[in-house]
Amino acid sequence: MVSDFFYPNVGGVESHIYSMSQCLMDQGHKVVVATHAYGDCRGVRYLTNGLKVYYLPRQPFLHSATLPTILGSLRLLRCILIRERIQLIHAHQAFSVMALEAVLHGRTLGLKVVFTDHSLFGFADIASIITNKVLKVILADVHAAICVSHTAKENTVLRACLAPSSVFVIPNAVDTTQFQPPDPVGGTNATAWPRSAGDPVTIVAMSRLVYRKGIDLLACVIPELCARHPRVRFIIGGDGPKRRLLQAMISEQGLQGRVEMVGAVAHEKARALLGRGHIFVNASLTEAFCISLVEAASVGLLVVSTRVGGVPEVLPESMALLCPPSADALLGALEAALIRVRDCDPQGQHVQVSAMYNWSSVATRTAAVYRHVLSSPQEATSSIHNSTAAHSMRDGTSSRSSESSGSGCRIISGSELLARIERYMLCGVWVGALFSMFAVFGMWWAYVLEAWLQPASSIEIAADWPRKCSAEQEEVKAGGRENEIPGMTADTRHHCSGGGVEDG
Repeated sequence: MVSDFFYPNVGGVESHIYSMSQCLMDQGHKVVVATHAYGDCRGVRYLTNGLKVYYLPRQPFLHSATLPTILGSLRLLRCILIRERIQLIHAHQAFSVMALEAVLHGRTLGLKVVFTDHSLFGFADIASIITNKVLKVILADVHAAICVSHTAKENTVLRACLAPSSVFVIPNAVDTTQFQPPDPVGGTNATAWPRSAGDPVTIVAMSRLVYRKGIDLLACVIPELCARHPRVRFIIGGDGPKRRLLQAMISEQGLQGRVEMVGAVAHEKARALLGRGHIFVNASLTEAFCISLVEAASVGLLVVSTRVGGVPEVLPESMALLCPPSADALLGALEAALIRVRDCDPQGQHVQVSAMYNWSSVATRTAAVYRHVLSSPQEATSSIHNSTAAHSMRDGTSSRSSESSGSGCRIISGSELLARIERYMLCGVWVGALFSMFAVFGMWWAYVLEAWLQPASSIEIAADWPRKCSAEQEEVKAGGRENEIPGMTADTRHHCSGGGVEDG
């Protein structure tokens, strides 16, 4: 997995990469994450269940995204890919420079590449036009693309001129065991649920305080709703440039006792904050999925959200009230929610959400995409996506030749380079020529590294973290058919047979 966005940074992409990686490892796959250093968090770290993370010396410059280096990251990424015997790169997020560079370098090194797009983009403004052009040429190098909603798929297909059959839809998920409703009997986390018109109601908003999240709409709606309903109070979690706007609104309207701003909320504390409310409001102007809606619904809150992007696909009507992205519409939806919330059943809603969303299902569907990509011919590349997360999967099913280290890395042939250049030139004369130059120099730099500076044979192979076989692998192993499982490497068979990793 490769992306600029990973823990300790908090966000939907970070949670997605971590949770899916954990489930993929539970299913018997090997996963390695590569991201940039966060303060003192640098070097190689092991997270829960032995998830290995490389925090690379890259300098972030805007919203955790790093500065582009083009060919500067090839040497370090190649070392990791060979050392960990990676055969597939999964990049996440179009805003991630590391992910986009990993797509280019992965193709230079002969690896299969998958990209997940977590966001929606426009078509009219200058920033979107430039971003879409870069995405179009980057996605021309990808073997498969994944989007988190059907709306996001349509957006990505239009922006990057992709074949719809090449883009898969796999939604986000939530660990519902970490987002359970407060104990209805009592205790420190108990919340009195409003059952009559006179009961107090708490509305929770939790997001980055930026324009895209509709904070300007909230600043218009909160004073009016508080004036009409004296028993309503707000809790706002998150931080960002729009924080001053909300603080000014609270001060001018005298709402210090009814609107509480708690600042940035760590992911492990999100459930506690949600448990203090009855209604969750999302005023976003654009969303590909919005995982916070599922988290709030899992805790039992009635969801009110703007009807934008992939939001209508997230929850059924019984759990959510949707409205157009305007102050009047949002105010009306919140007033309707104040009546409807009295009939909600938080515990029953949690059970429904648990059945709808789970990371094990997401990991299974993602692994199916990996198998499809690994079993396809090397040249059968769709014009697909870009992104921000690269992961290592399955060591042993690729039909392409490998270096002596056992990695899927190799230097692509001249015919493969010409095929890349042809795909680039179809994306536009100037951008095609620019990325063709990157491809040529990347191939030359990879050859220099292999021939003189850092041959693959000189790179020490890392020991794998001991892990159990998945149920599928145990069944096949019992029948003596280990080679039938994609990703069942010699090391995996060794661990499944009771072997371990040598010290050091």
